[in-house]
Amino acid sequence: MSDTPGRLLRLLSLLQTGRERTGTELSQLLGVSPRTVRRDIDRLRELGYPVDATIGALGGYRLAAGTAMPPLLLDDDEAVAIAVGLHTAAHGGVTGIEETSLRALAKLEQVLPARLRRRVRALQDTTVPLYGVLTTGGPAPETDPAVLSVLAAACRHGERLRCSYAARDGAVSRRHTEPHRLVSADQRWYLVAYDLDRDDWRTFRADRVFDPRPTGVRAQARTLPAEDAAAFVTASIVGPRARHRAVVTLRTTLEDAAARLPPGTGVLEADGPDRCLLRTGGDALDWLAYRLALLGVPFEVHEPQALVDHLRTVGTRMLDAAR
Repeated sequence: MSDTPGRLLRLLSLLQTGRERTGTELSQLLGVSPRTVRRDIDRLRELGYPVDATIGALGGYRLAAGTAMPPLLLDDDEAVAIAVGLHTAAHGGVTGIEETSLRALAKLEQVLPARLRRRVRALQDTTVPLYGVLTTGGPAPETDPAVLSVLAAACRHGERLRCSYAARDGAVSRRHTEPHRLVSADQRWYLVAYDLDRDDWRTFRADRVFDPRPTGVRAQARTLPAEDAAAFVTASIVGPRARHRAVVTLRTTLEDAAARLPPGTGVLEADGPDRCLLRTGGDALDWLAYRLALLGVPFEVHEPQALVDHLRTVGTRMLDAAR
């Protein structure tokens, strides 16, 4: 999707400072050509923003003082796309700009028309952040903002939803669900919902959801079998049927741990500048111990106790062999 809406917001922010800025200065700050700046200025004027211009070597642009600002005119996809980007950044998508993103998201809501404000608010109200890095491997998938908007509305209104869903092998099935919450994690989005066809709770990757359609039927009140939606997604990533669930501190940076761990290992969370927490699982203690030993970094197992005991037994055996 074009970054024009985001650029216009940035241009408005620069012009609202009250000082006059030249076209060259604006083009450098925005990373675009002076011709693009002129086109964006014209678009703002077409939308009703009073942008004044002065001619000459020292001339430039600024917003007219004392004029009421009209609502920001974005179409549905543009508004939701910006909200998705800001929400992702506010919850760990980009390090260091979390508070700034939250402020920008609040400002965006204020200038949106009521109809779009409701869609953006639904996305905020129904999304639970999962902090950390998923060891899924590869770049984050592209998720359609329009799909997220429909999923968020179904969660907020407690409405059943039908959609097409693509499995990992590419097979597509039609699903009938009761959406509960959206979970944002590591630039990925998950829908936690009750699958009516399978009579159980499920996690759906939002980028694999197609053609979601609300049915108009109210969802039943159900109890999620987890502390919250983020915990449910964590369990599904670690392995819903894993016999052993482990929580381990790795004494290395989050970035280094993510590079060492194979895809699908679990969820990483920073625990200081040179420590991180790994939530993982497996069916066999031998395999869990082997996986941790091969990471090549110091670690401490918090749970389960059975894994601690197994590591102690294996360590004693190794020391005896070394002697």
